[in-house]
Amino acid sequence: MRTDFDFPKKDLIGPVVFRPDFTNFEKINLNQAWSLFFTAGQDDKVLGKEIELGKFFTNLLIAVGVTGILWGTFFSNLG
Repeated sequence: MRTDFDFPKKDLIGPVVFRPDFTNFEKINLNQAWSLFFTAGQDDKVLGKEIELGKFFTNLLIAVGVTGILWGTFFSNLG
């Protein structure tokens, strides 16, 4: 069996966030942030390069939070 894998760096296996060349304190976009969240820091390119999916997850999180606050406010005094 022949493989074409070439892993020259010892840092290649492991979480992305602990690699020395990850961001160097540069800003990451929403897709990278959500990819790191969903993969527990293993990969920052799971969601691709289009930013719309990252914006969707961010807006969904905001909507769930606002809905929970409003639900608690309006329905806490019933009973």
